[in-house]
Amino acid sequence: MNRPDNVRINNEIDIKKHKILMNKKIVIIGGGFAGLNFIKNSKSKDYHITLVDRNNYTFFPPLLYQVATSFLEPSSISYPFRKMLRKKNNVNFKLGEIVRIIPERKQIILTTGELDYDYLILATGTETNYFGIENVRKKAIPMKTVNDSLEMRNHLLKQLEHATMFVDNHEILRKKLNIVVAGGGPTGVEISGMLAEMQTIFRKDYPEFNAVKLQSSIYLVDGAAQLLSPMSKKSQENTFKALEKMGVKIILNAQVLNYENDKVVLSNGEVIETENLIWAAGITSQIFVGLPENCYGKGKRLLVDTYNKIEVLADIYAIGDTCIQMADSNFPLGHPQVAQVALQQGKTLARNLDNLLEKKPLSPFIYKDKGSMAIISHNKAVVDLPGGVHFKGTIAWLIWLFIHLMSLVHYRNRITTLYNWVVAYFTKDQALRMIIRPKNLNFKS
Repeated sequence: MNRPDNVRINNEIDIKKHKILMNKKIVIIGGGFAGLNFIKNSKSKDYHITLVDRNNYTFFPPLLYQVATSFLEPSSISYPFRKMLRKKNNVNFKLGEIVRIIPERKQIILTTGELDYDYLILATGTETNYFGIENVRKKAIPMKTVNDSLEMRNHLLKQLEHATMFVDNHEILRKKLNIVVAGGGPTGVEISGMLAEMQTIFRKDYPEFNAVKLQSSIYLVDGAAQLLSPMSKKSQENTFKALEKMGVKIILNAQVLNYENDKVVLSNGEVIETENLIWAAGITSQIFVGLPENCYGKGKRLLVDTYNKIEVLADIYAIGDTCIQMADSNFPLGHPQVAQVALQQGKTLARNLDNLLEKKPLSPFIYKDKGSMAIISHNKAVVDLPGGVHFKGTIAWLIWLFIHLMSLVHYRNRITTLYNWVVAYFTKDQALRMIIRPKNLNFKS
C-alpha cells in the first residue's frame, strides 16, 4: 500500500532534521574574508554550520573609502548573507552580536539568543583603535564599516553645503574645508588621494567657491617616518611624491594627541584647525567575555597555535585579524592583518576540520605572501609582489583595479562597480554625491 505524498514528505523532513541534529555543530562569528572563506572551502556535509554576524550582509572593506567619497554605492560592495548561502543546505545564518562565550558548556550567548557548538570559530576582524583619546573617539570619523562610510559621505557633503554660507569668512571657511586624515597606511593614502583628486569636482559643483582663492587643504598625518610602512621603499617614495604633487600636505613622525575645539593637536607641536578629522590610524581586536586573559596577545589578538586553535582552550579557533600566531618563523611577531592572511587561514581551517572527521593528519597554517598594493589616484598606484617585483603608475593601477574587482563576492557587485569605475574614468566625475539619511540639517556654526 502506497503512503500518501504528505506523509512521505513529512518523513523526509524528519529525517533531514534528525540528520542536522546528529551532525557536529560549527558556529562562526563573523562573515568577513576569513569566515566566508571557511564556509566556501568546507566540503563535509557532516557539519552543520551557523554563521553569526551583526549585519545581514557582507561587505568589501578595501573599497569603503570609495563609498565614503561618493564613487560607489554601498550595494556595489555589499551582498546579503542569506542570498549567498541559499544553496548550502548545511549552512544557515543568524543575525546577532556575541555577548558571552561559555567554554565549559560549549555555548555562546548572543544578543538574539543562544547557540551550542562543537567547534567555535571566531572571525570577527578588528575595530577602530583610538588609542585612548576620548575626544578623537567622540568627534573623529572612523573608516571601518559601511555605516562609517555613509556617515563620512554625509558629513563631508554637509560641510561643503554649509561652507557656501561663509565664502567671505576665510577663518570659518578654512575650518570647514580643511581635512585631516590620520594614518598613513593604505586606507589613509587612498582616501587622501581620492579627496585631493576631487578638489576640481567640488569647484564645479560649488560655484560659490570660484571667487575665493582659498582652497581646502588635505593633511595626511602618520607617526612613522614613512607612508605605507609595510610596503617597499620604492612604494613609499612613489606614494609620497605622488600625493605631494597632488597637493596633499604630508606630516610624518607626528601623532594626533587630541582633537578639541576644532583643533587637531599633533605631537610635534603643530595645531591644525579643521572640523573634519578622518581616523584611519589604528585597529584593535575585541575582548570576548568568558575567555580568560591569557588567551590574548598584542593588540588584543587571540593567541593561536599552528592550526589556529586558541592555545589554552579546546575546540575554539580564531582566524583572520582577530588572532595572532607566533609559531611561524617567517613572521615571529605574527602575521600582518591583511585580507590574504584571513582568506588563507579560513581555507586551511576548513580543510583541517574536514580532516578531523576523516581522521586524517592536520596541516599547519603557512602564510604565502602574495604581495601588497595601494591606489593613490587616477592612473596612480603602487604594487609590491614577492621577489622584490615592484610596479607603479598605470600598470599598478590596472593591477589594483583587476584584483579588487575580482575579489568582490558576486558578479552583480563586479558589474555595478566596473560600470561606476568606467564612468568615473572617462568623465573624471560621479553622480552619487547625495546626502543620504541626514539626521538633521542644523549646521554647526
